Amino acid sequence: QVQLVESGGGLVEAGGSLRLSCVDSGSTFSRNAMAWYRQAPGKQRELVASITTGGVANHVDSVKGRFTISRDNPKNVVYLRMNSLKPEDTAIYICNAGFYNGGTFYSNNYWGPGTQVTVFS
Repeated sequence: QVQLVESGGGLVEAGGSLRLSCVDSGSTFSRNAMAWYRQAPGKQRELVASITTGGVANHVDSVKGRFTISRDNPKNVVYLRMNSLKPEDTAIYICNAGFYNGGTFYSNNYWGPGTQVTVFS
């Protein structure tokens, strides 16, 4: 069973940093690939970063060099470190559990409620 809860969002000035955390209170965390998505007002949900069970990370081009996904399997936590934030990063950030197939991340439809990130200039 997977139960995800995010934290760490907030209001930050452009150029600032935040670290998001997502805790899985279930018992299968280490067996799931994990990901962070985001959804801005009026836009579709988009994948931001994903990480394999072994810790190999992937980031979309728009956040490469600024965001870093990582995981701590003994603590059942996945993180998203966000540096050099931009106003266009403003969104609800949502944690997700899934799997990889052929190098592509797929959601298992386990979602957290999300945490709001607002970047102002």
